[in-house]
Amino acid sequence: MSAEAVDTPERTTVVAPPEIRGAVRVRPRAIEKAVREASAATMGAPRGDVSVEIAEWGGGLNVRVATKLQIPALDDTEAIRAELPILERVRELQSALATELSRLTGREIHRVTVTVTGAMIPERKRVR
Repeated sequence: MSAEAVDTPERTTVVAPPEIRGAVRVRPRAIEKAVREASAATMGAPRGDVSVEIAEWGGGLNVRVATKLQIPALDDTEAIRAELPILERVRELQSALATELSRLTGREIHRVTVTVTGAMIPERKRVR
């Protein structure tokens, strides 16, 4: 090929799109559903057993979660010994939940209040 046959690439400039104007509104019901789903997943509880309340405060959110807490079967002494005390577990769950909710909602989470309403023992699945 000769130099005449090869085209030189044209210089192009990339222009950033103009700022998009408008507003994004997320309804409280949508935030509540997202919080309920994340809470159920974090706590290991069925979604129907999780109750949440959300309040806006200081540009962020305060969240109240009420649910049952998973505990090992009472006849499984090894699992009971290996498990953290309930208060430590709930504090870890609060921290994990605050991080996850902040990531999901894009809002600052000021407070996560967890109320343990009962205990549930996960069913053991039998291997056939």
